[in-house]
Amino acid sequence: MNIFSSKIGINVVSLRGIIGDLGKFQKGLTMENSSSLLERAFTFKKPKVVVININSPGGSPVQSELIYNKIRELAEKNKTKVITVAEDVAASGGYMLMCAGDYLVANKSSIVGSIGVISASFGFKKLIDKIGIKRRVFTKGDRKSFLDPFEEVSKKDITKLIKVQDSIFENFKGLVLKNRKKKIKPSQVFNGEFWTGEQAKNLGLVDSNEELGAYLSKTYGKNFRIRKIEGKKSFVKNLLGSNSQSSDLIDHLLERLNESSYWSRYGL
Repeated sequence: MNIFSSKIGINVVSLRGIIGDLGKFQKGLTMENSSSLLERAFTFKKPKVVVININSPGGSPVQSELIYNKIRELAEKNKTKVITVAEDVAASGGYMLMCAGDYLVANKSSIVGSIGVISASFGFKKLIDKIGIKRRVFTKGDRKSFLDPFEEVSKKDITKLIKVQDSIFENFKGLVLKNRKKKIKPSQVFNGEFWTGEQAKNLGLVDSNEELGAYLSKTYGKNFRIRKIEGKKSFVKNLLGSNSQSSDLIDHLLERLNESSYWSRYGL
């Protein structure tokens, strides 16, 4: 007799990192590299519950939504309950992933929220003028050089950017409302601000600050079995690593700086 046959299967999977393609050195969280992991989490031993640990400061809105949609598709197809758990940070696109859960959990000290859209860049117009560089740009389509960092930003460019941000923001809010409509006050949370997990619970952004093990025991008693689902590591990639040419080193440093800028917004 199999003593585990009557236990409720709970598969646990982790989604960690900045969302999007970060370059050849840094591995971001994308639909491409998370799809098979999620498939396994929802199908291995036919679990009744899938727990998704999330630790992400956000990133690409497109990849965030693709992963969100994948989680919901698998949950509905397999009739599986999804519990999403915020680790250190579930902010911006990371919070979008949280909203794919049926039950949202965050530690009291987790960072949660940041429901908004940000665009940032640098302007080099005065710099190249000062050092005497003449730049030549030829385009077909008068809007092709939109937000050119070597030209002054025009009012037309700013208006266009705001319209793009508005569209992305409305979509983000729609996904949050789909999950939390009856639990939040939009005026309090749709402002780009982030909160601790304890504050997020009071605002209705998460359901519980309870430790996951305690919640599972309270809900299922001792009648459950946890299985950790991990991604497959590539032996070839681990063996070869990266080369040490100076251009690659510079690329690597730039990618690390970009990654650090995401986490530093939340004091990490």
